[in-house]
Amino acid sequence: MNKDLYIERNILCIDLKSFFAACECIERGLDPFKYPLVVANPNQGNGAITLAVTPYLKFMGVKSRGRLYEIPSSVKYHIVPPRMSLYIQKSKEIVDIYLDYVSEEDLHVYSIDECFLDVTHYLKLYQKTDEELAIEILNTIRRKTGLTATCGIGPNMLLAKVAMDVEAKHNKNCIAKWTYEDVPTKLWSISPLSDMWGIGKRMEKNLNTMNIYTVGDLAQTNRGILKDKFGVMGVELWNHANGVDLSVISDYKEAPKDKSYSHSQVLFKDYNEDNIRIIISEMVELLTARLRKSNKQCTGIGFGIGYSKNVGGGFYHTIKLDAPTDANKEIIKCCNIIFDRYYEFLPIRKVSICCAGICAKVGRQLNLFDTYEEMKEEENINEAIDTIKAKFGKNSLLKASSLLEDSTAIERNGKIGGHNA
Repeated sequence: MNKDLYIERNILCIDLKSFFAACECIERGLDPFKYPLVVANPNQGNGAITLAVTPYLKFMGVKSRGRLYEIPSSVKYHIVPPRMSLYIQKSKEIVDIYLDYVSEEDLHVYSIDECFLDVTHYLKLYQKTDEELAIEILNTIRRKTGLTATCGIGPNMLLAKVAMDVEAKHNKNCIAKWTYEDVPTKLWSISPLSDMWGIGKRMEKNLNTMNIYTVGDLAQTNRGILKDKFGVMGVELWNHANGVDLSVISDYKEAPKDKSYSHSQVLFKDYNEDNIRIIISEMVELLTARLRKSNKQCTGIGFGIGYSKNVGGGFYHTIKLDAPTDANKEIIKCCNIIFDRYYEFLPIRKVSICCAGICAKVGRQLNLFDTYEEMKEEENINEAIDTIKAKFGKNSLLKASSLLEDSTAIERNGKIGGHNA
């Protein structure tokens, strides 16, 4: 392995333990480690999703992001509705604490309860090791807010995050430090694969079909095979399995420089992994039609999911393409790969897709699996569809899937200027 891939930083990944539930307990003068509190919407009945549970309930085997009916009847608990305004305010207080230690340029807010801090250039200033500084920050959080945090420390963002997820929560001081030397003994032993940061349940199933069950299995899989199946993300999976992560916090601070075409849709009901593919396909068709109309291609795909407001959160990730494209099939494949990797089996209410790195179309590069005839046939079909829709309206030619109950194409086309023939 190229030694240049092993960057050496001092990264802290800090997570607020049982954040929503802890906030509710503190507001009520309760100890989250001794009180059985569940954050969920009581109006949704026994099927409501548990957005958070206290560490006390976790110790009893109750999981977050489950359903109320999954909690054993023998377990007694108090349920409170979520208060996002409270959690946002508390999150801001925590971020202010981080900014007492590092500049904004060295802080990446990953989610409402989780942040990355690059303390590489601060250790000499504070005359502390990264572990000593982590202890001080966690103690400050506890003293000022009453919240308990866990911290992973690593030479890059990946190892810091996984150290926190896998080990820190089990350590008495809530801190775990991993180095590159720990990769074979700690990282490779992770199983199931969905316990690894960046591998969701659906991606885990895809990898299992390849007889890949541990991170060690993934690390020892031929990188070329992973790239053929998952594209650029396959290479990233292989890198992460070997402890390699070239991203730095400054990557998240740069404003997009390239022109992009994007589309997002707030859904009228909750969707899931069974019916969201229809929405993805329809949105990609709109974007690729726009690309073809302007004689453009894209060099990257961004895809994001927003969960129902009763759950909160979501994800957004990007893939850089090997070659520019305006092809429906290629872009849908990228969206599905991101979805399969990061989806957490929660109700979906928003989908966002971005075709980034727009460039002029000067041709289309073939891969090992497409022939020129297949590529040309696809282009001719798309051109014919675009011509018909331009003349007779966006709803004049529809896929059969657009007639399904879960489709939003007909209604959406009517709102954005299409007319029925």
